Amino acid sequence: MGRTATVTRTTGETDISITIDLDGTGRADVSTGVGFFDHMLCALSRHSLIDMTIHVEGDTWVDDHHTVEDTGIALGQALRQALGDKSGIRRFGDACVPLDEALVQAAVDISGRGELFWDVPIGPAKVGTFDTELGHEFFAGLARDAGMTLHLRELCGENAHHILEATFKACARALRAAVEPDPRVTGVPSTKGVLA
Repeated sequence: MGRTATVTRTTGETDISITIDLDGTGRADVSTGVGFFDHMLCALSRHSLIDMTIHVEGDTWVDDHHTVEDTGIALGQALRQALGDKSGIRRFGDACVPLDEALVQAAVDISGRGELFWDVPIGPAKVGTFDTELGHEFFAGLARDAGMTLHLRELCGENAHHILEATFKACARALRAAVEPDPRVTGVPSTKGVLA
């Protein structure tokens, strides 16, 4: 049985269906109704090599907040489900990704304790119609519901599009390393014997 998961999440604000395969090739089928966010999720899939099918219907006539935050929550739940008891994974991953003038560092620990540590100042408040502050909301939901410690830090950057894209790609590369099977690891990579 592969490391896959399907999660559906329906509230009064969003209707979300997500399927992932941790051992994929980075294939993405994404439709959230938020163009820039779709672009970021495709980058997350491509650079993590996690196949992602993400379909969202959200109350974007209000704004994009609920769609972005709830997608992070549901994707985090799918990651947690696909990882199972986390036996045999590398657990830790880190990456430093440049995109033109922007440089972002990401570090992941599939610890079972979900928390985001965010140091990504973004000057411009918008990329097109996308509120840049929603980057934080997505990653907070993702980290919390996946049960992973996630550090994201902007080392330099000016262009909001570049900063956010480098953030998604850095997270993707770190996540790819952390969820990857390690043939030298037997059981759960923790002296406690459990990652929870």
